[in-house]
Amino acid sequence: MMLTDCLGRGSGAKQSRELTRRKDGVWWRRQQWIPGVVVLAVVVGFFFLVNWWMFSRLQYDPSAHREDLGHVLNSALPGNQINHARIGGHHQVMNTRLLALAAHALADAEEKPEPDELWKETLAAIFTWKPCADRRSWMPGDGTNGYILVSANGGISQQRVAICNAVAIARLLNSTLVLPKFLYSNVWQDSSQFSDIYEEEHFVNYLKADIKIVKELPAELQSLDLEARGIIITDAEIRKEEKPSFYVKKILPILLKKKVVHFSGFGNHLAFDPIPFDLQRLRCRCNFHALRFVKKIQETGALLIRRMRQPRSHPNPLVYNLVGSFAVSPNINKKSTLPSLASRYLAVHLRYEIEMAAYSLCYFGGGKEEVEELEAYRQIHFPVLTALRKTTKMPSPNVLRSEGQCPFTPEEAILLLVALGFKRKTRIYVAGAHIYGGRSRMAILKSLYPYLVTKDDLLSPSELEPFRNFSSQQAALDFIVCAAADTFAMTDSGSQLSSLVAGYRVYYGGGRHPTILPNKRRLAGIFARNSTIEWKQFEARVLEAIKQSKVVQERPIARSVYRHPRCLECMCSANL
Repeated sequence: MMLTDCLGRGSGAKQSRELTRRKDGVWWRRQQWIPGVVVLAVVVGFFFLVNWWMFSRLQYDPSAHREDLGHVLNSALPGNQINHARIGGHHQVMNTRLLALAAHALADAEEKPEPDELWKETLAAIFTWKPCADRRSWMPGDGTNGYILVSANGGISQQRVAICNAVAIARLLNSTLVLPKFLYSNVWQDSSQFSDIYEEEHFVNYLKADIKIVKELPAELQSLDLEARGIIITDAEIRKEEKPSFYVKKILPILLKKKVVHFSGFGNHLAFDPIPFDLQRLRCRCNFHALRFVKKIQETGALLIRRMRQPRSHPNPLVYNLVGSFAVSPNINKKSTLPSLASRYLAVHLRYEIEMAAYSLCYFGGGKEEVEELEAYRQIHFPVLTALRKTTKMPSPNVLRSEGQCPFTPEEAILLLVALGFKRKTRIYVAGAHIYGGRSRMAILKSLYPYLVTKDDLLSPSELEPFRNFSSQQAALDFIVCAAADTFAMTDSGSQLSSLVAGYRVYYGGGRHPTILPNKRRLAGIFARNSTIEWKQFEARVLEAIKQSKVVQERPIARSVYRHPRCLECMCSANL
């Protein structure tokens, strides 16, 4: 699910305050006995906490096309000699031996049946659950306590979470919500606003039975200097997943006095537990019902789904909820290199952008050049992390990898698919930004799975043009295709986009849309033996490590309802 899904708005000072706060909250509460062990444990724990915080806010930038920096695996996979010119000398490919074994395994599996469980969700009493967040048990709020302004930062995933949290807070404080604004980020370089991504009128009308929403402040309040009046609440002033009581005790008095409060850089700042039942349901109602993509995104998303499923496409309830009437559009402009028989597909969200690689502090086998390139990137984009490394002993790359803290490389992700049993002709849609290593790395993946595609492969230049330079709108297309996939594979549990996609599939999928979530820590130990492990053993251990991830249980306490909607606040038992 995983450095931020949104790195763009965090200033150095803000990051420093957050790092200091986490340090103060973890380091100095440790007991003083066995000092050496405690110090080491705290340093490692502190780094992982910061790592998780930054990773959870990362959003990729599909518009930032990078030059190929690596070279293709220059050894022959059986039957698939790759002969591309080198573009850079330092992007060595790890696990070359396993890749060769995987090619043999795919060839051997050609005449064997594909495991049915790859395309089925592991049953855990899931058939008793159905969506019901649209049910209400309260009267509409009148919003008389004042106005809530929200400026959401990050990419589409952080913005979506921020919107639904703001809706819940507006109801909690009996306030009127001004249509949320999206902050521009120099990292993501997307000027899209709410109405460029979501249907504004649908959002306002669907939630009018819950809260009052207006497009802008009244004229008499628009001229106010909000900063001078002390009514701008920044991201740094609210803890992550703050309890509702904080807003009632701290924010409501300001709202009643000033009549307007502006949450700047707002995001994941409302707890999932404890929270009133109806307020939790409102968040689900917002995420799964009120936020509907605009027609332009729906139409192109539906086109991508049809091209993944050609020559047959059978829309289901999940697809209808994603793209509306475009689910059955007969206007199919064929541009597909996919085989003509199968109609189901796998979607994979790769998280291997240079941002991920640089922030992870991991080593990916590229030698001195890789180390220098990633360090140069860190100095520009993560100055706080760079400064921290100079004053604090960080875990080594080997420790990070053994703890499952390193992002999967594209090759590792594809090896997992082979081990799980996906056959060579499987249709695979790859979501995400241009991966670190560029086209050369994609060539390696396509040597194993020739029907692996991205939206750039499926859409013509003219079809892509309306979305060019709009990373959030491109992410919305990825969201649609991943959510509609027969099977969806996450590569990072910290990814907001993957988490939202997985939750959408649980809510509308009816138990027929499995999601695969690898356990990176367990798999790290398997990959560590890449030079000696035999393929059958590798395959067996991967299957064992992943099989439990497809079992969808009820939402664990304090976990996100956007990722885990199978709870009574969002869904209902069919027997109720």
